[in-house]
Amino acid sequence: MTSPIGSPKKPIGCEMTRLSDTHLPQGLEGPAYDRRAVRVGQVHLGVGAFHRAHQAVYTEACLTAGDLRWGIVGASLRSPQVAEQLNPQDGLFTCLVREGAESRASIIGAIQKILVAPQNPTALVEAMAAPDVHIVTLTITEKGYHLDPATGALQMQDKAIAADFARPDAPATAPGLLVAALAARKVRGMSPFTALSCDNLPDNGGRLKQAVLDFARAQDPALADWIERYGAFPASMVDRIVPATTSDDLAQFEARFGVQDLGLVKTEPFSQWVIEDQFAGERPQWELAGAQFTDDVAPWEMAKLRLLNGAHSALAYLGNLAGYQTVDQTMANPAFERFVDRLQDEAQSTLTPPPGLKLAAYRSDLKQRFKNAALMHKTYQIAMDGSQKLPQRLLATIEARISRGQDFACLALGVAGWMRWQAGVDEQDQPFEVQDPLAAKTRALYHKGQTGFEKAASLCSLEAVFGPKLPSDPRFVDAVGAALDALLKHGACATVEALVQKEAAR
Repeated sequence: MTSPIGSPKKPIGCEMTRLSDTHLPQGLEGPAYDRRAVRVGQVHLGVGAFHRAHQAVYTEACLTAGDLRWGIVGASLRSPQVAEQLNPQDGLFTCLVREGAESRASIIGAIQKILVAPQNPTALVEAMAAPDVHIVTLTITEKGYHLDPATGALQMQDKAIAADFARPDAPATAPGLLVAALAARKVRGMSPFTALSCDNLPDNGGRLKQAVLDFARAQDPALADWIERYGAFPASMVDRIVPATTSDDLAQFEARFGVQDLGLVKTEPFSQWVIEDQFAGERPQWELAGAQFTDDVAPWEMAKLRLLNGAHSALAYLGNLAGYQTVDQTMANPAFERFVDRLQDEAQSTLTPPPGLKLAAYRSDLKQRFKNAALMHKTYQIAMDGSQKLPQRLLATIEARISRGQDFACLALGVAGWMRWQAGVDEQDQPFEVQDPLAAKTRALYHKGQTGFEKAASLCSLEAVFGPKLPSDPRFVDAVGAALDALLKHGACATVEALVQKEAAR
């Protein structure tokens, strides 16, 4: 077991040199451009590992090609941890690409500095209001949008949103910060920036637009009209597996290169970014790194959410319950590999793939990515915030199958895995923390029932997750209840094995 990211242990009195512009490790080249000449053209909200291994890498290609207008100011909306990791390193970090026994390390210089919104929201607003900034990208996870899951509207009674309305000079949420920056640009006679969501949400651009316009309209209708007329909120689909960095990863990097990089990220070779070609002004040439621009992101987005993310979530819950720590360990069980095949069969029937996306090849690639043992992608990491992920990853697919009169046994087992996970105890009686904004509610609902059917019916009453339609459909409640009952009686491995044998016999 590896510990979370942090500074690896070193002998007393031994200080390791930090990665920086003046301390680059031997055998690893730094950025191939003059970082002193880079201008900030982008702000990114939510600078976690995914942004550093994805959007920052695409921007690095633009800077390397000689367009130095697109440096990034990153912002954390909660913790100062990333700022403490990257600012002493001049924003530099290493992106380590791993597959099997092979690894490739690159130093990324696109990020210029990190701001911490709770410490100085004004500085972040001013960064987004700067004349050179044309793009604000976001990876804030589903819960960061503060949208009502039933209506899609901004949750005006949400405590964080209400606090932003009460103190517009010190916003803390993404909608509040974006509106404050756009208001400043309007007052100064500037054009709005393009706000580009990079979160795993269907119609993420539309959802971000809804959140911003709802907030702006409640504050200043004229501002909302201006944003709606001149701003842009393109949708995008992002795809790259980026596991959490561990202390072991940091120690191995130090041993290999003789320098400490607390901002290290690790990822897989595969990377994809499909972006709606709708911008309010200038944009980076991300296509230099392979980004695709299209008029319609939705079919790409749906394929990824239902085939990759849906399978990932099901593997995470069922695998974690069975005692598997990583995705590749779970996939090493032949029954789980066959389960993924069957679940993706169910999901594929609901898709209309865009030209250029060959689903058979895509699924084959996904399976190999899931089996990449070098990533050590934790099932627990994927399982976090499940109440926010379940609707688009599994439930929407089930609704589509029900509307076609099709069964959904594998998808139902994935949902049942999420329900069983709410107990906070795995099948080896090892407790764990259910990290989810609705954890207190889901745990209480789970323990209301005794049988799997009773527990499923109780959890289905949670409209914020299941909406009003599915809980009223006995086909859904019965299927998920039967799957949960099987998990409670037989465990995840035996239940998965029995299901794939049943499906194979059909």
